[in-house]
Amino acid sequence: MKAKNYFLTSLLLFSTGLLAMAQSGMTIHSDGKVTVNGNLTITLPAFTCGTTLTDTCDGKTYNTVLIGTQCWFAQNLNVGTKILGTANQTNNGVLEKYCYNDDENNCNIYGGLYQWDEAMQYVTTEGAQGICPTGWHLPTDAEWTTLTDYLDGLSVAGGKMKETGSTHWATPNTGATNNSGFTALPGGNREGNVNLNGNFNYLTVIGYFWSSSQSGDTNAWNWALVYSNEYVYRSGSFKTYGFSARCLKN
Repeated sequence: MKAKNYFLTSLLLFSTGLLAMAQSGMTIHSDGKVTVNGNLTITLPAFTCGTTLTDTCDGKTYNTVLIGTQCWFAQNLNVGTKILGTANQTNNGVLEKYCYNDDENNCNIYGGLYQWDEAMQYVTTEGAQGICPTGWHLPTDAEWTTLTDYLDGLSVAGGKMKETGSTHWATPNTGATNNSGFTALPGGNREGNVNLNGNFNYLTVIGYFWSSSQSGDTNAWNWALVYSNEYVYRSGSFKTYGFSARCLKN
């Protein structure tokens, strides 16, 4: 019997997933679906929080952690092209980052530092994707509150969020247990006050993290953890500062 002229020549099923082989190719969509020759759609296994995520922007991988009902990056985001701290990040079509002391090695350890507008990719909508991978977003001020409330409040949540030991945190790294698995790192900041000079400060001492919520026309809310206690601090800072970023699952 002659073989019928099907577009799809074979479909192989495995216990670990599906592999589709076609004569004329297939399309992989961002939602995990695969369309073969326009005739067959296969849904691949969904992402499970706690597994490693690969950012399709640059191929970097990030650990993730489920804390309460929220799925967080367990590493500081490190995406973009390094520019010098003396320059502002601009809406030029190139995703830009600062590395502490202009040293790429610091980005590899502590992640990049981003001005708020760059982190938000030049929108002001709370919960925007910004520089996060598809399906993730920069957490809102309220979502940071949800996290710290789940960890028993601002006075103790920092200890439960900080990486333990003194490999990356300055001693004494008070109260650090990392019971949450958040593994906060102290990437410091790049200055961005009205007397903009681009200096870097507080590596190993303070970790500053942007929210996607504005606290004024020129300011946005950020959350900070320090080496000397287990508090979490919330404050509004100039958007021109360079702070760390974490992503939250949609």
